[in-house]
Amino acid sequence: MTSRANKSANHCERIDAAGHVVIGRRGTPVPHYGPMHVVLFGAGHVGHALVTLLGTLPCVVQWVDERDELFPDEVPANVQIEATDTPAAIVDEAPPGAYFIVMTHNHALDFDLSLRIMERGDFAWFGLIGSKTKRVKFERRLIDRGVAAQRMGEMTCPIGVPGIVDKAPSSIAVAVAAQLMQMRVPLSAAGQTASATRFARV
Repeated sequence: MTSRANKSANHCERIDAAGHVVIGRRGTPVPHYGPMHVVLFGAGHVGHALVTLLGTLPCVVQWVDERDELFPDEVPANVQIEATDTPAAIVDEAPPGAYFIVMTHNHALDFDLSLRIMERGDFAWFGLIGSKTKRVKFERRLIDRGVAAQRMGEMTCPIGVPGIVDKAPSSIAVAVAAQLMQMRVPLSAAGQTASATRFARV
């Protein structure tokens, strides 16, 4: 039997970002994470699978699509359906620090939403479904529309954690949800980033 006598009651173990066990005092501050505000564009097969996962995670979700008939009759309690003919307006209404995911059925709409999101500049994360070729095309068009080239790194495309090669909607949803949780930042850091961005734009 392993002895625990050498561990003080005032200490605890945690795992750091590199996967190492860290011994710290129980009074060590723990980052406070609030619910993420996720704006998901697209009610296709991947969108449905992703909403099922997001319904179990610490977030609130605005699920946006022009096609009202594609939404299910029931959604998780933290999901709000936005059936609208003007999805780009939802981008403008989202709060600073929002997490945007674009996976619509329409390539042109994907670009319009991407441009609108990049023009804001105060989001926590922006993921766009698609290939590397799609990314190159969108980058060129975004730069042509006035978005600074050095900001292209703020757009994640393709999306999803690496290593998941299965293209089934449920598998893509798992990869995207995992990446989204990796991007989750403490409330204080999110607030500072959003405030700094707004100040810089004044």
